[in-house]
Amino acid sequence: MKIILLGYGKMGHEVEKIALQRGHEILATIDNDVEWDAFKNSEAQKLRSSEDVVAIEFSTPATAFDNIKRCFDMNIPVVCGTTAWYQHFNEIKERCEKESQALFYAPNFSIGMNIMFMLNQQLAKITEKYDYKLSLTETHHIHKLDKPSGTAVKLANDIVDNNKNYNSWECTDNNEQCISDGVLPIEAIREGEYFGIHEVKAESSCDIISLRHEAFSREGFATGAVIAAEFLIGKKGLYTMNDLLNC
Repeated sequence: MKIILLGYGKMGHEVEKIALQRGHEILATIDNDVEWDAFKNSEAQKLRSSEDVVAIEFSTPATAFDNIKRCFDMNIPVVCGTTAWYQHFNEIKERCEKESQALFYAPNFSIGMNIMFMLNQQLAKITEKYDYKLSLTETHHIHKLDKPSGTAVKLANDIVDNNKNYNSWECTDNNEQCISDGVLPIEAIREGEYFGIHEVKAESSCDIISLRHEAFSREGFATGAVIAAEFLIGKKGLYTMNDLLNC
């Protein structure tokens, strides 16, 4: 593949490393408007219509939406790992479907985390009728911009969708009150340099069930994103990790 990296921070550098290890080429790195303009005027952009070109997007919530739109304007498929832009999702979905574009999006590209997503859905379903109180805690490094994380939001939404005891979630420390109101509590911690810890607890008067995932580095996220890009080549439409893991 020829990869355009949108966002060349720590995740962008990790994606670059994994992509090169897997035999791919970095066509361009774009981190701001100036670099977008430079790309549009470069020889590299002439290759954008090639079937083996894909953009991998790990920028910021403020820039991800525009990055995806710019790629669609140039008919470049996108793998997007940035979160907290989903308020614009319907617009992107409409463009994707009407214009036969391609987007692979996920709140978390770690294979292990996506296994936890599946287990979390089952935990929510099974505990519904056995008087378990559920809660969610996530911990990330102090530089992370969104709170709660997109991964935590995915876990929380899956609990609400699969357990009738909960009708919404809230980022709060007042867990007991939220549980009694049918609101799933999320505790979001920002400290140190943690790459990501997510834990779902189901507690009854008899026991506690805990699902916990901890990322040791960015490598798992980057590897998943590159694999997603390999999967997306030649496809049109919207795809998620479920499509990749179940193919």
